[in-house]
Amino acid sequence: MTTEQLISQIKIKKSFLCVGLDVDLDKIPTHLLELEDPIFEFNKAIIDATHDLAVAYKPNIAFFEAYGIKGWLSLKKTINYINENYPDIFTIADAKRGDIGNTSAMYAKAFFEDLNFDSITVAPYMGKDSVEPFLAFENKHTIMLALTSNVGAFDFQTLQVDGKELYKHVLETAKTWKNSQNLMYVVGATKAEYFTEIRKIVPDSFLLVPGIGAQGGSLSEVCKYGMNANVGLLINSSRAIIYASKGTDFVVKARAEALQMQQEMEGILNVSFLK
Repeated sequence: MTTEQLISQIKIKKSFLCVGLDVDLDKIPTHLLELEDPIFEFNKAIIDATHDLAVAYKPNIAFFEAYGIKGWLSLKKTINYINENYPDIFTIADAKRGDIGNTSAMYAKAFFEDLNFDSITVAPYMGKDSVEPFLAFENKHTIMLALTSNVGAFDFQTLQVDGKELYKHVLETAKTWKNSQNLMYVVGATKAEYFTEIRKIVPDSFLLVPGIGAQGGSLSEVCKYGMNANVGLLINSSRAIIYASKGTDFVVKARAEALQMQQEMEGILNVSFLK
């Protein structure tokens, strides 16, 4: 999916919602555990219930890897289901990969070619040659960790280096890499006050924003400081939507939570763009 196609979907659906698929067998409705592939069946139900409200889905790869080969098969079935039935959806492999060049190239091949994701999250700590292999794929996007929402983010990301926070050095350096136009960035919603500074460095890029809801982030604050002329935001919600209920009504409850977020987003877009 190209950036232009993603922007088009945001305008059509009046939404910039990304639903995180963090599937824990201990948290899904117990009646699904009787099925042959409960992870896939849970994902399928959530996707079918919310696809008209969301522009992206983000399977967290760790939640599939934890179940070994069965988890990987569930992941492949999930991404295939999205691509075959809802090709207008932007897909994100939340894998946080990043290694020496030839290893990154294999990770990129796995997620972009074999699984056919539109994008993947990566960690930039190892620098240019660990990220550029992902950027080499046409019409694929690399979503680089910039300023995250976890408590430990302050251990390194905001350290002063030559009078400037480290995350700013990371953003500025990444812009110089080959095919950097394929970069997006992860910025946690709990760091809303930093969005103004981030937009000075990457004014036109999409930002994937976790941390709304359960982690305490504010959608209105993120939009106030982080939105650009093309919206430029993908707001991720995982637990609040997919675990809205553990009963047989989980699909209804998940849709209700997604609809509430979409309607809030539509209100923001109406004020900013759709007048």
